[in-house]
Amino acid sequence: MKRVIDSAEAPAAVGAYSQATTDGSLLFTAGQIPLTPDGDLLDDEGVDVQTRQSLENIKAILEAEGLNMQDVLKVTVYLADIEDFDVMNDAYGEYFRDNPPARSAVQVGALPKGVDVEIEAIAAQRD
Repeated sequence: MKRVIDSAEAPAAVGAYSQATTDGSLLFTAGQIPLTPDGDLLDDEGVDVQTRQSLENIKAILEAEGLNMQDVLKVTVYLADIEDFDVMNDAYGEYFRDNPPARSAVQVGALPKGVDVEIEAIAAQRD
């Protein structure tokens, strides 16, 4: 049965979506943009800063469920410009040093609020 996850340590959902949902075995985050829990949009920052904030949001959502980044199975990274891949990848690597999850990275036409990065994750729930 689906359950909604809501963490005060990540930006609140601003539309008809949840920060994350789970069925008890898998947790799916919504795409996280570089928006702080206080509502500050980091769209003027570099891709490295935007990547870190997006991953911090995912980390906070996972922690609300007693999970951590090592529980992540799959990540999808959406980039406004694929030329930013190396910068994103360096920042991303700080969060997944050992046994990184599967990942896709794609360039998209545009991202919400004009940001350069949006990241979503799928994690395994613990027994």
